[in-house]
Amino acid sequence: MQHILIAEDDQKITRVLELQLKYAGYHTVAVSDGKAAVSYALAHDCDLILMDVMMPELDGITAAKHIKSIKPRQAIIILTAKDDLDDIITGLDAGADDYVTKPFIFDELLARIRANIRKYAPLQSEEIHEQIIYDDLVIDPLTFEVSRDHQAIELSKTEFDLLRYLVINREIVLTREQILDQVWGFDYYGSPNIVDVYIKYLRDKIDRPFERKLIQTVRGRGYVIK
Repeated sequence: MQHILIAEDDQKITRVLELQLKYAGYHTVAVSDGKAAVSYALAHDCDLILMDVMMPELDGITAAKHIKSIKPRQAIIILTAKDDLDDIITGLDAGADDYVTKPFIFDELLARIRANIRKYAPLQSEEIHEQIIYDDLVIDPLTFEVSRDHQAIELSKTEFDLLRYLVINREIVLTREQILDQVWGFDYYGSPNIVDVYIKYLRDKIDRPFERKLIQTVRGRGYVIK
């Protein structure tokens, strides 16, 4: 049974989440402050964390950042009442994999939970490949290491998955919808603008420090590496 940590200080919301997730087949543990969330997450293996932003002791953004710094493959969905792009970007910058704004539709939240747990599922043996090399870019699917021109580049799990998908399909223009389906999952219900946000993250790390730019925008269609 998959294990979800609920970090939420509103007891009514926590109770609803516990009941709904139990009915959906998940095991849950709930904490009501950010420090407790960090302590539990570092001491236990969780398939996913639902992290409220506004919590006592330690806010959810700071808690998520601390957890990701130690367990970078921990799936985290931020729960926030603030439907504001700046808050969303702050959460993603902290390492969160996704976000849901309150009030939320549970079926949508459940779809995002499934998609994000699937991202961190262990690779099947047939999915493990040798290093992927394009130009001076090297991607190692086994160690999740990336380098360009022999310089190591640190990427989040989502950034790594996005880059790998782009490179495997190099020279092919990929639409936002295709990228969402393959990187975030076919049942992802969030805004397609998240693709643009992560493309910017990749460009800052993969292209900006180097003379040759690999990630290209094809106006009105999508993105391509060439």
